[in-house]
Amino acid sequence: MSSYGVFADFYDSLTLNVDYDKRADYILKALKKHGHNPGLTLDLACGTGNLTIPLKRRGVDIYGIDGSPEMLSVAQEKSADEELGILFLCQKMQSIDLYGTIDTCLCTLDSLNHMTDIDDVGKTFERVSLFMNKGGIFLFDVNTVYKHENILADNTFVYDTDDVFCVWQNSLKENKIVDIDLTFFIPSGESYIRADEHFSERAYTEGELSDMLGKAGFELEAVYADMSFESVGDDTQRAVYIARKER
Repeated sequence: MSSYGVFADFYDSLTLNVDYDKRADYILKALKKHGHNPGLTLDLACGTGNLTIPLKRRGVDIYGIDGSPEMLSVAQEKSADEELGILFLCQKMQSIDLYGTIDTCLCTLDSLNHMTDIDDVGKTFERVSLFMNKGGIFLFDVNTVYKHENILADNTFVYDTDDVFCVWQNSLKENKIVDIDLTFFIPSGESYIRADEHFSERAYTEGELSDMLGKAGFELEAVYADMSFESVGDDTQRAVYIARKER
């Protein structure tokens, strides 16, 4: 897995289409719908803190973990600018080691898809379960098999912002894995500096995720189409899972 060093510098400008405030409100509505008070909350794979920060603003007792020090550096700077005092830790998802228990864990915007070894996903569920209080909620989302096979697939996307020109090239492989190559052209005076980033994402079926959750001590309560409380359809691109710690 890439450390997303270059990607971290431009992640925010390349994800301006994501309404993080709206997503934060949706998460709180989802937790309320399932009768759950967030309590102490972990934002797992928090990236640059784009969801951690609006949830903190809404009064959630939250901290973040990510495996990329570059991403966390951006998150810490944004938190400091608002004097929010959010704790950010650099750890890999499949080997988190917390200082105490949590009541809620969030893992959003297809972060789990970045693990292409299904055993790592299972280990992540087990580590989250280990540190979660009984009755706690694990809310995460994933890109669906449909999105990998029909939207990402072998397609190429181009992003042109004031900060960078980015070419995003996908290559669909076996086991629902998409190899992703990012080429950045960064303005420097009258010329450009080129930088490259590579990572892969894997889609998992509902059956695979449900099985791993069960083995980790969770009961799957619901699966929703992204940003809704509707059932997942054949062409749903992102699915939201809500699981409760049972043992």
